[in-house]
Amino acid sequence: MKARMLILLLLLIALCAAVSCAQRRGFGLGVIVGEPTGISFKDWLNGKTAIDGAIAWSFEHESSFHIHADYLIHAFDEFETTQSVPLYYGIGGRLKTSNGGDARLGLRGVVGIGYLFREAPIDLFFEIAPILDVAPRTELSVNGGFGARYFFR
Repeated sequence: MKARMLILLLLLIALCAAVSCAQRRGFGLGVIVGEPTGISFKDWLNGKTAIDGAIAWSFEHESSFHIHADYLIHAFDEFETTQSVPLYYGIGGRLKTSNGGDARLGLRGVVGIGYLFREAPIDLFFEIAPILDVAPRTELSVNGGFGARYFFR
């Protein structure tokens, strides 16, 4: 029994070591809270760029389904800290549909800040995104939120 526990403990330590700093690679899934609120994802393309997005619910004006995706560039040297705190920015698109059948399509810019844990495959983030809807009419709005994601290898 002690040998099994020791083997299990060693496997657990090896697994934790394998996924440490994993949030700079791989696929992450979590939540975003704000405008919109829902499921957030991020997929690292390399050590500085990623694709992120959300499938969420928007509570602005009228309740509606919201989906967006962004191409992000991360700057890891903007803040003098021993932690991994990247500033990121990017561009993407958004689709928002309402209960009344009105669908909006827009361009989305995003700027945010992240916190990448060294000991766990988790990141925290806060972002603000100005949106220019182009269909069915031109309209400017802003989204923002904070969230967390768990990264898988």
